[in-house]
Amino acid sequence: MAEATPPVRRALFLHAPHRRRPRAVLERMLALVDDDTPPDGPDGPVAVLERRLAALLGKERALFFPSGTMAQQAVLRVYADRSGHRTFAGHPFTHLDVWEEQGYNAVHGLRFRRTGDPYELMTAQDLTAIGEPLAAVVWELPQRDLGGLLPEWDELGEQAGLVRATGAAAHLDGARLWEAQTYYRRPLHEIAGLFDSVYVSLYKSLQGVRGAVLAGDARTMAATEVWRQRLGGGIPDAWPLALAAMTGLDTVAERMPAYRDHAIAIAAAINTGGLARTRPDPPQTPLFHVHLPASRRAVEQAGQALLEERGVQLWGRVRSSPDPSRCSFEVTVGENAMDFTPEEVAALVGDVLARAEVLAKGA
Repeated sequence: MAEATPPVRRALFLHAPHRRRPRAVLERMLALVDDDTPPDGPDGPVAVLERRLAALLGKERALFFPSGTMAQQAVLRVYADRSGHRTFAGHPFTHLDVWEEQGYNAVHGLRFRRTGDPYELMTAQDLTAIGEPLAAVVWELPQRDLGGLLPEWDELGEQAGLVRATGAAAHLDGARLWEAQTYYRRPLHEIAGLFDSVYVSLYKSLQGVRGAVLAGDARTMAATEVWRQRLGGGIPDAWPLALAAMTGLDTVAERMPAYRDHAIAIAAAINTGGLARTRPDPPQTPLFHVHLPASRRAVEQAGQALLEERGVQLWGRVRSSPDPSRCSFEVTVGENAMDFTPEEVAALVGDVLARAEVLAKGA
């Protein structure tokens, strides 16, 4: 009798928090509107979303932006113009520097001061050692490129207080703030209260389609609104993006603890095997990294074979390492990953490593 073929699970993605299915998104959006809902104005979806997030984050005002890239560059420009300083600081892996083609400099003439060890969290000692006046400091919670690591609560408060005492602004890249909340277990307004301004993504934790919201005091938001218009972000008819985000506002918070618990269970199963390991161990949030004792090229080839044969994609991309015999990938636990048991994930990782070993021997 022929050996049974493992079941094919088409279009299952472990690495992404969810898959946006257009019909399901549209049905949820329709439930939020009726024939009298205006597209714009003070009662339109964008304004409603801005007010809801301002209240949730404990800020005076919030502004919708088409992207987080635009939102963060705009507010940093305001802080620079206000302070007269063109430098802002942050972790070496900050999204502003790694993923945005240094737009802060090309568009706004700002300078980024990389602070601390790239492979460790930024510390109060790192900030004290900067020794030059700053417009702002940026924190990313959680630190995605470190596997979702977070500073402890008291340390975070100390860092933000230290920076604000110098006259610099404290800004939070809270694209994944709801994930960070599962570790701090504090209200969002208490976390956001450590910072002068906070950006949240509308399509990551909130599972919307696109866009971002920036929140802060009324004066800073008024100045940032001018830059939003200058950068082309004051777009009309953004109501579909706002509605898509609001569909997640009432449900995401209650699901996040389950995602984090599942992430911890998956990481434990992976680590039990002894070959692959996770960072952190255990995960602090639903986000963590899996480190593999194999080269990036071999793992990529093994992952492609797994996708073609079984329809399972474990990652969005494989990260290289200073050690060419090792690599890693990111897991963000959401509804997609809830379809996998921890044991299934560990077996899939083992499958990838076995395939990579064969490929390496044949190279």
